[in-house]
Amino acid sequence: MTGININNIRIGFVRALPIFFSYVFIGMAYGITMAESGFSWYWSMLISLFVYTGAYQFVLISFLAGGVPMLTLIMTALLMNSRQSFYGLTFLKDFNAMGKRRLFMIHSLTDEIYAIDCTLVGMPDEQRRDVMFWLALFGWFFWNLGTLLGGLTGQLLPFNFEGIDFCMTALFVTIFMDQWERIKDHSPAAAGLAVGGICLFIFGPSSFMLPALIIVSLMLLIFDKYKGRADKNADKKEDRH
Repeated sequence: MTGININNIRIGFVRALPIFFSYVFIGMAYGITMAESGFSWYWSMLISLFVYTGAYQFVLISFLAGGVPMLTLIMTALLMNSRQSFYGLTFLKDFNAMGKRRLFMIHSLTDEIYAIDCTLVGMPDEQRRDVMFWLALFGWFFWNLGTLLGGLTGQLLPFNFEGIDFCMTALFVTIFMDQWERIKDHSPAAAGLAVGGICLFIFGPSSFMLPALIIVSLMLLIFDKYKGRADKNADKKEDRH
């Protein structure tokens, strides 16, 4: 990609707006919680800049305050964020084509950014990848802005952030409905809902995400392979005629 395309920046910013309030306010909640736990604002900023894992950052507060061993920190981070590995498989080709931006794209692939990336259809590949980069950069900036504001004001102003995490739920419902209306084939979404519900019942709310992702990914791979074979057979029949 040569030069900076203002139009792509604008598109990336507009697409990032739905996550603005969620990221800024939850980032503030994180910064405030860090401050109330005795950590200076720059510690919360450093963690948000380089860790950037949302829910795990809140868990990390108690870990840091309690002096948890480094191995426990690493393993917990790996388990809590293992779903991003599945997200990344969707964009392997795109990330590899993005050169120096690739590492940042991997670092900034959150749940919300991934969901919005999946809605970027109808663009040339080069433009879509540029928009993906700006979208990720704005999301990362919003989160760190919230962290900075929360860290600086945490001990000065009383805040009650109970229930603010529902912003994330509302965001995902909106994105899901948008995807449902845009795409004619609803079988992947139906499979995700069914498997997610079953895994939630079996494994509970704190452990269902990883097995659900594994099962759905396998189902979609098998479905895609079967569909590819069916399409080839259909093409062969048409060639015979």
